[in-house]
Amino acid sequence: MKPLPPVILALVVSALLGLAAIPAIHAQGIGASIFQATLMEANQKTAEVSTDELHQILADGSAVVFDSRPHMEYATSHIPGALNVAPKPGVPMSVYVSDVVELGRLVPDNATPIVLYCNGPFCGKSKRLAEELLEAGYTSVRRYQLGAPTWRALVGVMEIELDSVRYVRDGDRTAVFIDARGPEDFRLGSLREARNVPLAEVGQAKDDGRLPMDDHNTRIIVFGADAVRARAVTGELAKNAFHNVAYFPGTLDDLAASIGKGLVATAP
Repeated sequence: MKPLPPVILALVVSALLGLAAIPAIHAQGIGASIFQATLMEANQKTAEVSTDELHQILADGSAVVFDSRPHMEYATSHIPGALNVAPKPGVPMSVYVSDVVELGRLVPDNATPIVLYCNGPFCGKSKRLAEELLEAGYTSVRRYQLGAPTWRALVGVMEIELDSVRYVRDGDRTAVFIDARGPEDFRLGSLREARNVPLAEVGQAKDDGRLPMDDHNTRIIVFGADAVRARAVTGELAKNAFHNVAYFPGTLDDLAASIGKGLVATAP
């Protein structure tokens, strides 16, 4: 199959995001893939990175990645490896911006490469934070302006923090909790509402009712014996078009404590 021309890539990304009115999305060079696309708005004060570039940055640690959104939004579903800081005091939510002073405590060297992201092309949080970082003397600031929606659409793997698990459980009664461990461990005890879907059974679970096939927008929280296995099942679910999936990187005991219930036996 021939690579898509850049103009077609732009239309595909726009369709993924449902943003027909955004500025053109550009891919770098003939034959570039959708993973190399950037928004490339006019008069940007800081450069952008593509999905491919952000993936590499997270893999090699060549920059510190910050989620520029409020804490609960970050905690509920963020790009794995991204950090988050408190809001700037006294700023209304409508013009939310992270606190540069707080960020500076984590990154005291102004020459440290930093990448910011927020909620995609229409979101101004990362732009506002980038400008404040420049004013504070930081010299290497870039943005993944396509943001969390595009990462979720193209990569699919997001992470949930412990303090958000109760928030999701209490506020989203449609959420599905997936225990990624093997059936033997699951039978010994799991969360009361959990469904057991090991990595090898994701395909089968689409047909036997364990996965929400009627609504792929359903929020899915994956947990397991460890972060590696939980993340693996999350990635497989994303490959099967479930695009609202996040994995919990902690232990099952931590998760049970967070939602206020202990483990329960799931079989006699």
